[in-house]
Amino acid sequence: MERYDYDALVIGSGFGGSVSALRLAEKGYSVGVIEMGRRWSPKTFPKSNWRVWDYLWRPKLGLRGFFSMRFFKHVVVLHGNAVGGGSITYAQTLLVPKDSVWRDGSWAGLDDWQRVMPAHYATAKRMLGVTTNRRLGAADAALKRMAEAQGVGDSFYATSVGVFFGDDADQKGGRRYPDPYFDGRGPERTSCTGCGSCMTGCVHGAKNTLDKNYLYLAERLGAKVHERNRVVDVKPLGDGTGSQGYEVFTEDSLSLFAKRRRRFTARRVVFAASSLGTQDLLFKLKQNGSMPRISDELGKRVRTNAESMIGVRVPGGEDFSRGVAIGSGIYLDEHTHIEATRYGAGHDMMSLMCTPLTNGKPGPARILVWLMTLMRLLLTQPVRTLRACNPFGWAKETIIFLCMQTLDGHLDMRYQRRWWWPFSRTLQTHGPRIPTYIPQANAFAEASAKLLGGMAASTISEIMLNIPMTAHCMGGCAMADSPEQGVIDRQNRLFGYENAWVCDGSMLGANLGVNPSLTIAALTERAMSFIEAREPGQTERNSQRAQP
Repeated sequence: MERYDYDALVIGSGFGGSVSALRLAEKGYSVGVIEMGRRWSPKTFPKSNWRVWDYLWRPKLGLRGFFSMRFFKHVVVLHGNAVGGGSITYAQTLLVPKDSVWRDGSWAGLDDWQRVMPAHYATAKRMLGVTTNRRLGAADAALKRMAEAQGVGDSFYATSVGVFFGDDADQKGGRRYPDPYFDGRGPERTSCTGCGSCMTGCVHGAKNTLDKNYLYLAERLGAKVHERNRVVDVKPLGDGTGSQGYEVFTEDSLSLFAKRRRRFTARRVVFAASSLGTQDLLFKLKQNGSMPRISDELGKRVRTNAESMIGVRVPGGEDFSRGVAIGSGIYLDEHTHIEATRYGAGHDMMSLMCTPLTNGKPGPARILVWLMTLMRLLLTQPVRTLRACNPFGWAKETIIFLCMQTLDGHLDMRYQRRWWWPFSRTLQTHGPRIPTYIPQANAFAEASAKLLGGMAASTISEIMLNIPMTAHCMGGCAMADSPEQGVIDRQNRLFGYENAWVCDGSMLGANLGVNPSLTIAALTERAMSFIEAREPGQTERNSQRAQP
């Protein structure tokens, strides 16, 4: 009879992983968390995202940061790799989607969602310290003016964010406070200064990242985080059903040569490695024979929130970098949501992904339109155009518009060999193209540029590659009532196996139209509520930890 290193192993420490770790630890289980990225703190964050070796995640190239960009045929996915998952680099915007999302997609009818979910959202909000943004900056004031000019001023709102702002008298921020959230059980905090550098690592400690709430409390209860470990295999013990637990194999994620392979065993396993990470791992397990009964629906119905990133740059204008990463938002119409987004002063690296706004039909012809647009601007407004294309000073002069839509649309992921590198398999996207041109969003950016006296911008990937960028890759392990329709059941249990759950963005069954982090946390709260607490005296864990 196998004895276990842990009662439960959680693969990934993002929103699904950290929530799972805490709730399982509270139920009396010993918990191990396996995280591919590094642990970061306000003292170790890069001073600028130009320090790409400390910002970008590409270990094979010597880049050991926490922000990753993965390029696919249909989309560029932005995500995080760190202890605390995407919370380290996300924009801490925590919004509840419209009720209509529960009537769409694969999860429709699996529960009385509109009755059940509010309580789980309330729990997640309390744990993540959700509050209304108090650091509205020039970009937010500009967005409000733009909305009023477009006749949708009533839709303007200050975002709900996971940020600590201090007490009512704390107007400038930077003050230290004892734990304000968990009756002294959490860490001390520093109030937000509105520096705008949330997505490049909060150097003040005001951002409510998971290592300051869910994961912090889980570690206090004994959960062990194994950072810098990449899971390479998961095998059911015994009869192959998972009823007798699992063995999990890892390798050092940062080493090019010394693999430092480790073996862990656990009674239960939670896959929470992000939508991309979990899909990638489950495809490997299905194809290498470790877990062959994973549903064939794996990788289907992957969504991106139907996003487009556009913006306006105003050289010599107000400082748009002040505030929180996403400080405000508006609704252009029932389906189209726009948020004002910013980077902190000096964090200008993402300017390399921007170019003057280009309209026209997506495809090769749009490249010609872009060239003509750029030439026209250089001929008619040379100084202004060159200043707008200068990467330095970009963060202070630019409002990024993150446009999201609730309109349903999806692509599929497959695990295949690439024609130009047939020696290994990797995730690849398939299906109809995701729209890279949202006319009402482009029209809004153009009108805003005229109002502010600036220049509207698009992302280069949309023009050159006809693919959008998204920070919200969702789906791929759809929740459904059978393995013929999805990968997990209504309680997040993996079809075909016992004692295995999926709790991350891959479980989402519809385009939310808002940032998905809060919904991932709330759905994981719901999933963990179905797991019984450990019975007194129950022994599942070996007395020795896993050894290298």
